[in-house]
Amino acid sequence: MRGLSYRPGPYGPRRAWQAVTTAAAVIAALWLFAAACATGGTGARDEGPAGSDQRAGGATPSPSPTESRRSVAEVVRLVKDDPKVSKAVKRDLQPCVADEYPVDVSYGDLTGGSANDILVNVMTCGDAVGVGSYVYRERGSGYQNVFRAEEPPVYAEIDRGDLVVSQQLYEEGDPVSYPSSEEVITYRWATDRFTEQSRTHNDYSNAVGTADSPAPAPN
Repeated sequence: MRGLSYRPGPYGPRRAWQAVTTAAAVIAALWLFAAACATGGTGARDEGPAGSDQRAGGATPSPSPTESRRSVAEVVRLVKDDPKVSKAVKRDLQPCVADEYPVDVSYGDLTGGSANDILVNVMTCGDAVGVGSYVYRERGSGYQNVFRAEEPPVYAEIDRGDLVVSQQLYEEGDPVSYPSSEEVITYRWATDRFTEQSRTHNDYSNAVGTADSPAPAPN
């Protein structure tokens, strides 16, 4: 499927969605506050302690895979010790400031195992361009690399149990903040590996954000 849309900067759709979600939460909170005032109530306190309601009638959450969080230092060591990770990514995986590494780490159930899988995105320090995305599945007392993507700029996310990988594409002369197009690929775990489920291609307009502004007319 191909579409034509406004071209964002690196991983703009992800951050734009977060902004939309935050704005919706604020609007919902304001609406609830106005409704409580209109009826003369005092908000949630009219309904009693929240903890009592949840224990009495709240749904019991489904059990989730065993939590197995690791520190950033442990995750960085996992990537650096991984023979499947390219030498270039390992060489560039250095602290940006003090002990702050350019990595995003997410935990979730991607492979149906007994423990949460670890999704790691490695980026550059200067402009946060993704240079590698990896999924690690718990195996015995360690972790096994079950997915890798190392064609920058690349960024992977967990979306309702699926692995969604965004690959931005550039043509000659494109600045880093304005790729010409993007591939969004959805993968799903099947027995012992990830298989592609869908692929979306977005072409971005070259007329937005790249042309120089016209010089002002003389007075």
